[in-house]
Amino acid sequence: MKVAVVVFPGSNADWDALHAARDVLGADAKYVFHKERELGPVDAVIVPGGFSYGDYLRCGAIARFSPISDALRAFAERGGPVLGICNGFQILTEMHLLPGALSRNAHLRFECRDVWLKVENHGAWTGAIPTGNVIRLPVAHGEGRYECDPETLTRLEGEGLVALRYVDPTGAPCGETTPNGSVNDIAGIYSARRNVMGLMPHPERASEAILGNADGRGIFESLKQHLEGGKVVAA
Repeated sequence: MKVAVVVFPGSNADWDALHAARDVLGADAKYVFHKERELGPVDAVIVPGGFSYGDYLRCGAIARFSPISDALRAFAERGGPVLGICNGFQILTEMHLLPGALSRNAHLRFECRDVWLKVENHGAWTGAIPTGNVIRLPVAHGEGRYECDPETLTRLEGEGLVALRYVDPTGAPCGETTPNGSVNDIAGIYSARRNVMGLMPHPERASEAILGNADGRGIFESLKQHLEGGKVVAA
């Protein structure tokens, strides 16, 4: 199993993502830099968190035009599994591999804390976690408020493309305690083929017991299960 971690100027969670893929999951993981034009022979791609290109213009906007973006887009369109974490989620929306956009947190503050998430639907990156399970992951973002038009929201909800939703520790809706004001408390979504997932929380920072929380490991184990054919993902 070969995994590429795409690195942009300003990425700061690239090492965390590489460590989770290589040392926790056991994958053959490598960096692919933004100036490259080919991903090489890989089975999955992770677009990590950070502040690509300094978040100039808006988060992820410049990364969309980087040399590696065409190869990343082609890989996703062929059905390859792609995970965008935090800034990676922002980049994937800017590339139109995922619908909607991430805007400033509703309270205009940077959020850096653990949050609780309910696994809503299965796909390439959540298939190993039972739906309805509540997991705890850290967030670290100032622009993580997921927004989309009403038609897109109806499609996401109706087609089961909401991957993760912010909840309280009991699994109940967050209400006013949502960390960023995302519509319908959405924390992560899938593409129509469920091979591309974006989420604002950081599973790579909570994937080992030594860190005090290994809930994020299920995201990476889901990839392994998906690639080994352990679960059929909707086409």
